[in-house]
Amino acid sequence: MTASSDRHVGQLYPSGGLADDEVQTMAPPGLRFHTTRMPFRRTGIADDLALVRDLEAQAGLLADAEVELIAFNCTAASLLVGPAVIRERIARATGLASVTTIEAVLEALQAAGLRRIALATPYLPEVVRAEIDHLAELGLEVVAEAGIPCDTPVRQGRLDAEIWLDVARRLAESDADGLLLSCAGIRLSPVLGEIERLFGRPVVASNQALLWAVLRRLAMPDRPAGFGALLAGAFDAAAAPVALR
Repeated sequence: MTASSDRHVGQLYPSGGLADDEVQTMAPPGLRFHTTRMPFRRTGIADDLALVRDLEAQAGLLADAEVELIAFNCTAASLLVGPAVIRERIARATGLASVTTIEAVLEALQAAGLRRIALATPYLPEVVRAEIDHLAELGLEVVAEAGIPCDTPVRQGRLDAEIWLDVARRLAESDADGLLLSCAGIRLSPVLGEIERLFGRPVVASNQALLWAVLRRLAMPDRPAGFGALLAGAFDAAAAPVALR
């Protein structure tokens, strides 16, 4: 595939985040991400809700690049604000379809058949609680939880990827169906495959799931290896149909 035939996706990403290149690192040839940042310096619930204050203007900057899909890449903010609200606002402002990280995560959990979940995050306790409650409302039970609470996105992004191997090792003792590594602000691509081997069950991670959701919406057949069974396509047959919307 030549550069002229590349597919182009816009990524809306928190300003203090340091892992905005994760989706591009895992992406197959022919898919290019272009990023616009949204102001985000701390990681509490109020900050997540404020992330979308200027969403229309920020999405419009990506539309200038003639992207065909916008990926709103913040798990906690898309959960708290609501994916339907975010997608509607982006569509009104740009005419473009979009997908949010929480939608991608939930689609991935469903495709992999995960209902009893071990949860790993770099979130503050109030955000962890909100996510557990949201998953419970959808019939998903968090049976074990561990993490490294960080009060800024910079601290999240500066965590060494190897640290998440230790977190996964602790959670592997649970009877969960699989592991959810929730947060688009942590670096996981170097160790995702190893985490899944260590955990011994399916692993879903925010950036991994978002890339998977983007590939499905663009009907791109390539499935990158080395970043877990989800992204390799192991659960595609069980995934609900999707389209640009």
